[in-house]
Amino acid sequence: MRKIRVLVVDDSTVIRRLLSDSLASDPALEVAGTAANGKIALAKITQINPDVITLDMEMPEMDGITTLVEIRKLYPKLPVIMFSTLTQRGAEATLDALSKGANDYVTKPANVGSVTAAMQNVRNELVPKIKAFCPWFAKATVTPLQLRTPILRNSIVTNRTPESSRIDIVAIGSSTGGPNALQAVLSKIPADFPVPIVIVQHMPPIFTKHLADRLHQLTSLNVGEAKRGDTLSPGGVWVAPGDHHMTLNRVGTTVRVDLNQGTPENSCRPAVDALFRSVTDVYGSNVLSVVLTGMGQDGARGCEAIRNAGGRVFAQDEETSVVWGMPGAVAQAGLANKLLPLEKIAEEIVRETVQGRRARTLEKVGT
Repeated sequence: MRKIRVLVVDDSTVIRRLLSDSLASDPALEVAGTAANGKIALAKITQINPDVITLDMEMPEMDGITTLVEIRKLYPKLPVIMFSTLTQRGAEATLDALSKGANDYVTKPANVGSVTAAMQNVRNELVPKIKAFCPWFAKATVTPLQLRTPILRNSIVTNRTPESSRIDIVAIGSSTGGPNALQAVLSKIPADFPVPIVIVQHMPPIFTKHLADRLHQLTSLNVGEAKRGDTLSPGGVWVAPGDHHMTLNRVGTTVRVDLNQGTPENSCRPAVDALFRSVTDVYGSNVLSVVLTGMGQDGARGCEAIRNAGGRVFAQDEETSVVWGMPGAVAQAGLANKLLPLEKIAEEIVRETVQGRRARTLEKVGT
C-alpha cells in the first residue's frame, strides 16, 4: 500500500522540520514537500500531488486563511488540517478556517519541555487525523469484521426498555467536523425550544468559549460556555469548556452544571461519555442524545447507558460526517434509534421533543 503524501506549509523553518521529522517517523506517511508560505504551497500542489496538507495560520505574503480559500477553489476535496496556536487569536482564526472549508485543526505544541515531547505531541494529535482523512488508507486498514458490520441509513433499532414519550433534555456530542455540524443543527432549532441543550465538542480551552460565542451569534438560541453552578433552562445551550468534563446534578427542582478535571475518557476531556452518563443519572429515560461527526468512539458507552434507561439516541450518517468514527461506533453497536443525514437532524430533534411533550400533555389532560 502506498504512503500518504503530506505537504507541510509553515513559515517557520523550525516548525517545518519538527513536522517533517514527526510525520516521517510513521511508516504510513511521506512528507512529499514543504512550503514557507501560501503562494509556494499553491504552486507545489500541482507538482507533488499531496493527499493531505497541513497549513499554518500566520505566514507572510499569503496567510493560512487566504491560502485555504484558494485551495478550496481549485481542490474542493483535498484535506486541509490547520496548524494553529493555543491563543485567543488562534481560536478565532481556527473557527474561521473551519467555516471556510478546513477539515480539521491541530494546535501547536506549547510548554512541552523538549523537542522529543513536541514531536510526540504532533504524532499523537496530527497523525491520526491525517490517516482519517484518507479514505483509501482507512479502508485498507479496517478489519474484515468491521467491514461486515451491517449499517442501514435511517435505521431504527429495538429499544432495550420502553421509551418515555417526553424529552426533557437534549445532549449532543461531537468532535472532528463538529463546529460546522453544530451550527447546521442549532441554526434550525427555534428560540422557544422547550428543553435545555448540553454539548460536548472536543476542543481545548479558549476554543470552546469562541465556539459558544460564534454559535450564539449565528443561531437564535442562547448559547454559552458552561460555568459551574449554571442552572439549566428551556431554550438554553451549554457548551462544555475545554479541559473540563461537564456533568449535571439536580438540586430540588432545578438542574445545575458541574465541572471537573477528572481523568480523561477516550483520551478526551471534556468527554461525551461523561456527559451522557450524568444526563442519564439526572433525567433517566427523558433524554435525547445526538452523536455527530468525530474521530474515535467517545459517546458510545454513554449512549448505551441512555438506551438502557429508555432514552433515545440519534447518530449522524456516514455520508454527511466529516469522520464517521463517533457516530459510526454508536451505529455499529446497535445503539442508534435513528441514523440521520446532518440536514435532517434538527428537524427530528424538534419533532421528537416538541411533539412528544405535546402528546404527554394531552395524555394528562385526558386523564
